[in-house]
Amino acid sequence: MTPIARRVTQALLYEVGAIALTSPIIGFGFDTTVESALMLSAIMSTIALTWNYVFNSLYERWEARQKVKGRSFMRRVVHGLGFEGGLVVMLVPLMAVWLETSLLTAFIAELGILVMFLVYAIVFTWAFDKVFGLPQSALAK
Repeated sequence: MTPIARRVTQALLYEVGAIALTSPIIGFGFDTTVESALMLSAIMSTIALTWNYVFNSLYERWEARQKVKGRSFMRRVVHGLGFEGGLVVMLVPLMAVWLETSLLTAFIAELGILVMFLVYAIVFTWAFDKVFGLPQSALAK
């Protein structure tokens, strides 16, 4: 599989899994309809996918201008906080309005979702690599 096809396949499968995972959690946690929870999850997934592309483009442009090259632990922390912080800013108000709840309740729910996604990302990536094999960048030369 080409690197681009691999990235696209991985992103799409990841988001389909994310929607399937978060929809019932949102539905149960906020006592909303399956349709409403599914639609909210799909919208949140679309925002996350779009933000991932935009944020990484901006981050890599910033990174290219830095005198010190490489990705230190601190630079990775800044990247992660920037990405997740941007998602929180976008998703919390959406969740609050959609679910007719307070910003605080939506924020707490979003924190729970972030923790869940930490585990999901690790498990998904492992499973994806088992099914599709490792990318060229991870293979010994």
